[in-house]
Amino acid sequence: MPRRDYEDDPNAPRPNSLVPAASVVVVDDAGRVLLQRRTDNGMWALPGGVMELGESLGDCGIRETCEETGIRVEITGVVGTYTNPGHVFAYDDGEVRQEFSICLLGRPVGGELRVSDESHEVAWFKPAETDDLPMVASIRKRITDWRSGMIPVVR
Repeated sequence: MPRRDYEDDPNAPRPNSLVPAASVVVVDDAGRVLLQRRTDNGMWALPGGVMELGESLGDCGIRETCEETGIRVEITGVVGTYTNPGHVFAYDDGEVRQEFSICLLGRPVGGELRVSDESHEVAWFKPAETDDLPMVASIRKRITDWRSGMIPVVR
């Protein structure tokens, strides 16, 4: 389902939904980060998605990463919490979701890279290679926070 991201945009539609979600900075032994190019907005992003009922946040990150990239992960830490009420996602079905995401840190434990119905491309990148990739500001912030070693509590 196509979406449009708004971040601190006074013309953004008002949110009508708040959904807990997880994203994961997956880092391999070579220090590369796993990214996917999303089908809904064409941007590079961390794997992640909506938490399901009966699921822990860590299990959500593990499931979403495997579904979207083919890589199985182990969660090793937290990058930060991202709850900017000025960041909303507007979907074609009328849902306007306010951001509520915990970004986790993970390492690969198996699987093979593959695209999904949510991604055009999936690849590993050296941290500096992410600088010029097209991505929404909130994803870039998470990667920057990971690279700096900073653990933000509230965003």
